[in-house]
Amino acid sequence: MNSHCSLVLCTCPDQATAESLARTIIESSLAACVNLLPGVQSIYRWEGRVESSAEILLLIKTARRCLPELEECIRTNHPYEVPEIIALDITSGYVAYLDWVLSSTLPDFSNDF
Repeated sequence: MNSHCSLVLCTCPDQATAESLARTIIESSLAACVNLLPGVQSIYRWEGRVESSAEILLLIKTARRCLPELEECIRTNHPYEVPEIIALDITSGYVAYLDWVLSSTLPDFSNDF
């Protein structure tokens, strides 16, 4: 099954940023649903040093066709210089849910021409 849906992972530095970004994404119809998972501890290398931060993980369910606009939205509205934006193809799932994801995001106008 090819669902045409993606799961995008994005971390945010705090709850307020995560909620604001999630709301912007949903209001822009760039995703059907965003889950906010608090309590994520990230350990990473940044500018040659090992860093550690408490973060909020966003699980963004979207249509694959929305990925370019979603990436631009995150980059524009995110406080990090290099925000985490990782898109994973959803290869299977409950068809009714995946249909809802597709119908809840920006329409596909590629077949209109």
